[in-house]
Amino acid sequence: MAYIYIAGTVFFTVYGQLILKWRILKYGAIPDTGSEKLLFFIKLFSDPFILSGLFAAFIASLFWMATMTKLDISFAYPFITAGLTVTTVILAVIFLNEPVNASKVIGIILILAGIFVMARPV
Repeated sequence: MAYIYIAGTVFFTVYGQLILKWRILKYGAIPDTGSEKLLFFIKLFSDPFILSGLFAAFIASLFWMATMTKLDISFAYPFITAGLTVTTVILAVIFLNEPVNASKVIGIILILAGIFVMARPV
């Protein structure tokens, strides 16, 4: 069951991050002046997709709390990191047309190698 909680944490976190990025791209950069910033955030918080991304972050935190009841954080967190890193990069390349290059691929490989080392029993 603990691994289902980890998967839920990863799924809802990745969904939230990708949805937020996708919708924020629609609105552009945050303005410099106070009144424009306020209007910018009102627009963001009235966007149903933004709200779904924020809600997904909340659901992810519930899954993470459930994970903490079952596993040590030093064991669970590397799996969260691997899932978030790999899934987010792959989906950002596919859905947001973000560039992928050799340094990103090498970085992912190094992260996964580190997680493999950490997760091995002593």
